[in-house]
Amino acid sequence: MAKRDFYEILGVAKGANESEIKKAYRQMAIKYHPDKNPGDKASEEKFKEAAEAYEVLSNPDKKAKYDRFGHEGVGGPGGHGPGGHMNMDDIFSNFGDIFGEGGQFGSFFGGGGGGGQRQRVGSNIRIKVKLTLQEVAHGAEKKLKINKQVTCNTCSGSGAKDKSSVKTCNTCGGSGQVRRVQNSFLGQIQTQSTCPTCHGNGTMIAANCTSCHGSGRVFGEEVIDIKIPAGVSEGMQMSVNGKGNVPERGGRAGDLIVQFEEIEDPVLKRDGQNVLFDLHLSFPDAVVGKQIEVPTVDGKVKVTIKAGVQAGEILRLRGKGLPSVNSHGKGDQLIYVNIWTPQKLSSEEKAIIEKLSQSENFKPKPAGHKGFMDKIREFFS
Repeated sequence: MAKRDFYEILGVAKGANESEIKKAYRQMAIKYHPDKNPGDKASEEKFKEAAEAYEVLSNPDKKAKYDRFGHEGVGGPGGHGPGGHMNMDDIFSNFGDIFGEGGQFGSFFGGGGGGGQRQRVGSNIRIKVKLTLQEVAHGAEKKLKINKQVTCNTCSGSGAKDKSSVKTCNTCGGSGQVRRVQNSFLGQIQTQSTCPTCHGNGTMIAANCTSCHGSGRVFGEEVIDIKIPAGVSEGMQMSVNGKGNVPERGGRAGDLIVQFEEIEDPVLKRDGQNVLFDLHLSFPDAVVGKQIEVPTVDGKVKVTIKAGVQAGEILRLRGKGLPSVNSHGKGDQLIYVNIWTPQKLSSEEKAIIEKLSQSENFKPKPAGHKGFMDKIREFFS
């Protein structure tokens, strides 16, 4: 079967420069890497094919010969053509700048390259924390008691009864990885995978710890202090690194994911960064005006209600709203004026109201007064 054109394999033009060739190969290598496509023979062949193409086109001398003579110009004992020998270690060693520091197998993809053991990571824990509107406004510090998997104190997380109970794995020789060599048209290709016997630990336990029964962890609890920034909202979450479950027999603990819920305030309502408050005024207070106290997230403040305030008016307290987690400044507190109309009157009160209704000042004069919806549109425009 005739070999495909190297430029076609990498998807670049014949006049492509060194940077374009390198970028194209990196994309191909990531797409078809064996670690990302375990057991996929077609991807493995494409990975080898791309490596051979890059090995030639990244070398100015070989590229010049290939451009002039094709595959015959770079084949034979000196190249990696049909008569060559190129294993996976050669690929990662030669192209270390593509796959990561030192050219270690799998280092670019976060795997355990160079025979190293893969670090285990414990599972995350998700909890919900309820916040008052005042805590949302100012931030909060919380002590959380978390039930989770913690490191076994008896064996310090090893899972073994004692030090003499830990033996080197016979399958991988303590590396945590096993190697496999396959023959291909490039020669021998060498790959690595996690040892199936020790599952990447590199050791085996002859006698289990009596407390954790070999897992290296037990069920316990931990008190965790967290600082919640001001301005969070319902559904937001924050991550506390390393405060989740520990994995079996050592490794890095998972994370604690804290999701926020808002406790509904009985008086103040949230609207984004603004805080809403319904003010109920008596009829006399609306007529003559009054200085009153209204609640805010910062405590009570005095507000002067002008004489003749109308139902539906909106008063603004600038900067008395909520901060934003992602920006500076605060929202406002909006006070909606409601005028309370009494439903029961004594005969004396009724007589007074009837007399007042005859006064010219108590007759409605809507001209020049905007309706409620007009005020809303004007307020937020």
